[in-house]
Amino acid sequence: MPPFSHVPVLADAVVAGAEHLPHHDGVLIDATLGGGGHSALLLERFPGLRLIGLDQDPTARAAAAQRLAPFGDRIEILASNFASYTPPAPALMVLADLGVSSPQLDVAERGFSFRLDGPLDMRMNPDSDAETAAELIDRLEENALADLIYGYGEERLSRRIARRMKADLAAQGAYEGTAALAYAVAGCYPPKARRGRIHPATRTFQALRIAVNDELAVLDRLLEQAPGWLEPGGVMGVISFHSLEDRRVKTAFLQDERLERITRKPTVATEDEQESNPRSRSAKWRLARRVNAR
Repeated sequence: MPPFSHVPVLADAVVAGAEHLPHHDGVLIDATLGGGGHSALLLERFPGLRLIGLDQDPTARAAAAQRLAPFGDRIEILASNFASYTPPAPALMVLADLGVSSPQLDVAERGFSFRLDGPLDMRMNPDSDAETAAELIDRLEENALADLIYGYGEERLSRRIARRMKADLAAQGAYEGTAALAYAVAGCYPPKARRGRIHPATRTFQALRIAVNDELAVLDRLLEQAPGWLEPGGVMGVISFHSLEDRRVKTAFLQDERLERITRKPTVATEDEQESNPRSRSAKWRLARRVNAR
């Protein structure tokens, strides 16, 4: 398996977000540690920060441990989903990057990508006994599968796609892998629509990944719990990658009485960053401050 190498998106905005802190001597909770890119930048810029990094992906944790080793005892890496975590003491900053990392997308064996053929897995934690994407497709009835693809992928052809998927399963059994599923989804589109900038299978794969990992429910729990992790004046920043996530973050930052929005509108990648790192094109950064101790 290739090494875990991940370019953090909106890195300048994340580091600038820490400038809003009342001081820089405290705990940073990176709720989606990944390869440790954002955390490394923050620890380097602010020597008083100490990191608690959370990630359920063992490959990511190993890569982050290697990348963050120069910071010595300032780091603690935990095998945890952020939705099930409770910090031992108030934190100064909470950071969450909700995107699927490049290594997860680029390793065929993880089953996230339609560009590389691999098993239909899509679990963020490959060591868990959770349902895979293949098992999910097999279990759901056609209407439920269509609703899932529409609800989590905002895919307008969800009914046609679900019908094709269930017909394929009835005729041939399980899909051989991600390439076969992507081919089937693309076949549901008119020929001209298959050649757009976005691959026809993008929304369907997004929907399946969200469902397999219960991503929106997990995000809702983070948005409910994380403000309580912060000390007064501490900040919470979230990078989202699609409208389902961003709407939740925007609403939580606006309605939670414990928080005051710092960014009224989300920060997006510059043209230069989008050119050099295409996965930053849909990224949105929102930042809020803890305003009271309730």
